[in-house]
Amino acid sequence: MTYVLIALPLVALIASVIFAIRSVKKGKKTRRALATQILSFLAVAVVTFAVPVVASAADHGEEETPVEVSVADSSQKWAGYLGAGIVTGISGIGGGMAVAAAAPAAIGATSEDPKAFGKALIFVALGEGVALYGLLISILILNKV
Repeated sequence: MTYVLIALPLVALIASVIFAIRSVKKGKKTRRALATQILSFLAVAVVTFAVPVVASAADHGEEETPVEVSVADSSQKWAGYLGAGIVTGISGIGGGMAVAAAAPAAIGATSEDPKAFGKALIFVALGEGVALYGLLISILILNKV
């Protein structure tokens, strides 16, 4: 049963990707394919987060005290892991956006004046620093969990 619960979200996500690719190749709108992807991801996320909660609620009636302690500990760890993942993901996206804007400008400045390479490289590195700070914060969060 555990393998089915693990495989079900993976199969749903892979199937949604295949359906989206087929619909775009057939000429349907990409917005519809994107909406399908987002809805399937949200459905898988809800199912993935709901299964442990339902399983812990079903086991709650048998052993009250140890289950309460273990659920409280696991929920705190879960929140820490989720926070670390969100921090890393958002900082990585922000760093990527910053580098995507700074790198072409740096290349253009370097092609006009080769002496500007050092200054241009600093601006690109500043954008990447955002992602590194996010990674550092997520490491600090994981040390507390």
